[in-house]
Amino acid sequence: MPELDSIRIDKWLWTARFFKTRRLAAEAVSGGKIHINGQRCKPAKEVKPGMELSISKDQFQWHLTVVAINSHRRPAKEAVLLYHEDQESINKRQQQIIRQKELRALIPHAEHEHRPNKKQRRQIHRFKQG
Repeated sequence: MPELDSIRIDKWLWTARFFKTRRLAAEAVSGGKIHINGQRCKPAKEVKPGMELSISKDQFQWHLTVVAINSHRRPAKEAVLLYHEDQESINKRQQQIIRQKELRALIPHAEHEHRPNKKQRRQIHRFKQG
């Protein structure tokens, strides 16, 4: 198979495993969540090695440089080789993950957040009927 020199941004995001489907990747690009060299782009924008990407997804941000291009989705170990992320981006994201874990630990889980089991459902039905 010939070596590719460029590929659509939505397909590259899919092959690099940032999104589960190409449709989700295209929606993220259209929604302004992806920037190439600091500029908004469209899903059909061609990506080449050396371009800088900024990806915003689920409150997290990645700042990375495209290193390689692959036309097929490969395992995650191979997908990581398609880009190089700068250390500052990695540190920011890890700090944000730690902050979210701390916030979740501070907020106690309420009893009513889970679905009632069979016994509790019967009690609810009896209460409502009686």
